[in-house]
Amino acid sequence: MTNTIHVLNGPNLGLLGVREPALYGHATLADVERECRAIAEPAGFEIVFRQTDAEHEMVHFLHAARVGAAGIVINPAAFCYAGYPMLDALKMCECPIVEVHITNIHRREAEWRSKSIITQVVTGMISGIGVDGYGLAVRHIMRLRSEG
Repeated sequence: MTNTIHVLNGPNLGLLGVREPALYGHATLADVERECRAIAEPAGFEIVFRQTDAEHEMVHFLHAARVGAAGIVINPAAFCYAGYPMLDALKMCECPIVEVHITNIHRREAEWRSKSIITQVVTGMISGIGVDGYGLAVRHIMRLRSEG
């Protein structure tokens, strides 16, 4: 097992910082990546940071992380509602997986937003604390790896 943590982001997160800032905040995905690296690298962990709007690309990212990764931090965004190929790829992963959502999906305006299909296969979920959830997820995976 390596000390590599894959931080994977789904659709529309490439527009973080400009997309509905009242809901998602002003931090960009580049800001999130810098924060994850600042947490992980001093402790000897590598971050692979990716974003895609295409589900088949997310499946390939998960296949790359499937064996040997210290863990996966994934903000599936809208893929979590009907991304069954992604769900199947997550089931094959042999490492801890933390699902992250910037908003509290259980308090969103539409009921369908509260039903993530991938929750059934992840180690844990962080929802509703903004982009700070990414750093917490990275720290959690680092701790699990250190204890393992």
